[in-house]
Amino acid sequence: MKPSQKRQNVKFSSSPVLGVHLPMWRSKLVVFLLFMAFVALAARAFWIQGPGNAFYRKQGESRYQRTLDLPATRGKILDRNGLVLATSLPVRAIWAIPDAVPDDLDADKVNQLGKLLGMTSKELRVKLSEDKGFVYVKRQVPIDVADKVAALDIPGIYQRNEYKRFYPEGEITAHLIGFTNVEDEGQEGVELGDQKMLSGTSGVRRVIKDRMGHIVEDVAEQIPPHNGTDVDLSIDSKIQYIAYANLKAAVEKFKAKAGAAMVVDVRTGEVLALVNYPTYNPNDRSRMTGEQLRNRIMTDVFEPGSIMKPFTVSLALDLHRVTPNTLVETGNGHFVLDGAPITDDAGFGTLTVGGVIQKSSNIGATKIAMTMRPEEMWNMYTSIGLGQAPKVGFPGAVAGRLRPWKSWRRIEQATMSYGYGLSVSLFQLARAYTAIAHDGELMPVTIFKTDPNQPVVGTQVFNPTTAREVRAMLETVVAPGGTSPDAAVPGYRVGGKSGTAYKHEGHGYTRKYRASFVGMAPMPNPRIVVAVSVDEPTAGSHFGGQVSGPVFSAIAGDTMRALNVPPNMPIKQLVVSDDSPAAPSATGPQKLAAGGGAKHMIVSSTTRNSPGVVR
Repeated sequence: MKPSQKRQNVKFSSSPVLGVHLPMWRSKLVVFLLFMAFVALAARAFWIQGPGNAFYRKQGESRYQRTLDLPATRGKILDRNGLVLATSLPVRAIWAIPDAVPDDLDADKVNQLGKLLGMTSKELRVKLSEDKGFVYVKRQVPIDVADKVAALDIPGIYQRNEYKRFYPEGEITAHLIGFTNVEDEGQEGVELGDQKMLSGTSGVRRVIKDRMGHIVEDVAEQIPPHNGTDVDLSIDSKIQYIAYANLKAAVEKFKAKAGAAMVVDVRTGEVLALVNYPTYNPNDRSRMTGEQLRNRIMTDVFEPGSIMKPFTVSLALDLHRVTPNTLVETGNGHFVLDGAPITDDAGFGTLTVGGVIQKSSNIGATKIAMTMRPEEMWNMYTSIGLGQAPKVGFPGAVAGRLRPWKSWRRIEQATMSYGYGLSVSLFQLARAYTAIAHDGELMPVTIFKTDPNQPVVGTQVFNPTTAREVRAMLETVVAPGGTSPDAAVPGYRVGGKSGTAYKHEGHGYTRKYRASFVGMAPMPNPRIVVAVSVDEPTAGSHFGGQVSGPVFSAIAGDTMRALNVPPNMPIKQLVVSDDSPAAPSATGPQKLAAGGGAKHMIVSSTTRNSPGVVR
């Protein structure tokens, strides 16, 4: 027999599947593959028990372990005296696992649950039939109502603790404080601006839950929540109410579109009151509208009108272009500058610089402005905060509009001298007036309470003597013969300036007005600045001195009494003495000659689109 005939193929006759003759190499391959499969299984088992153990344990735990947020209590918002303006109340969220709610749930229980939660039976059944493992039925449910829900003992219905924001002062502080959403996150006002400080940090609790959502046990140490920090505002709730009540009355009396008012402590720059009307109730979100939410003091800009004249005069005094008794010829109330008319509401003839303020002469302001370079006026406007958003920590505060001085024409320089061609917010105006009230020092106005042990340092923008001279002029405005006698405050010496500005809409000016007044009290060393603006008064007067002046008077008087500022003037004595450095009029047709106390001012430019007569 040949050697090749002695070799035989292996036969696996015991296996019906492999009951065939196979070459040796194939059988070895099968054995090798089986061995490798065993090695792979062993390696996989080693991986699962070793390096991959944490991953698979985490995957398994995710099926029965849950991480629960432990909500932090949001910080309170307080007024300067510790009165609560915003706080968080404990409430509960009602939630459900739809699959755990019986399909044949008793209709009577559904009706009871609906009544407790303010929902219809249909709304409830839609919620409870959602194809989700978790669904909120109702958020921010009062504790007593939630206890009644729990007493119904409905399978699949659960509760968790949460908080709801409450605002004790309601609509009076709405625009300043703002509000939160259902997740307790700030949406407007201080609630939004100080969200990080107020919110705190939620805690963490890891638990095991069964399929019905019940907690079986804790699987890790709890991380407790860190509650939010309280925020102390500079607002005085008494003064806030005073401002709100008087502003609301004026808006309703003059059938105006809206109004805003603000009170600032001159010594510290703290805002004592900040109100808008119309307003809203932050405790009832269902009635909020976009128009109501606008904090007009911070977000609305407008051409201020004659309220800007004191700054024109202040700069001219600082630059020694005029003195309080310099004579300005305003003629018969009509003046043409570069072919465009500038008018006053009457022919005032020859006025002192103080008289320009008292009579609110556009022509006088123009002639004073023409003694200065555009760059000098622009630098002054920026130094008092115009054209730049105030850094007050309030969301939405706007910069207004102040064009670069190189683009000014002479007529634009003229109209800016009496408040047209630039736009400001009421907040910017109030802050600017602190420079006049505080001896030329622009104060850093804030809505937060300052440390009484830390002196507040402002920025010197005018000479102290200049500020005192302008304050004396402002006193004449509220005296008989001024444009705003209705702004006088019985028992106190006060001063201020009105502004009645045409509103610019589209491509030109309309016959709609914004009536404003900014004043300070008590004179000669003011404690407060009060700014008031009423938008589109339509009933009765539309002049700033007659619409907003009385609001200033009421707010300033009540505020000084609230601050225990003693009266400094007999109630019947409201006339400024004749020897005031701001004595308004000048007798005779004196011209302003170069060199001495009187100088002749030559000007020649006005705008063809000049808004005409304003105060």
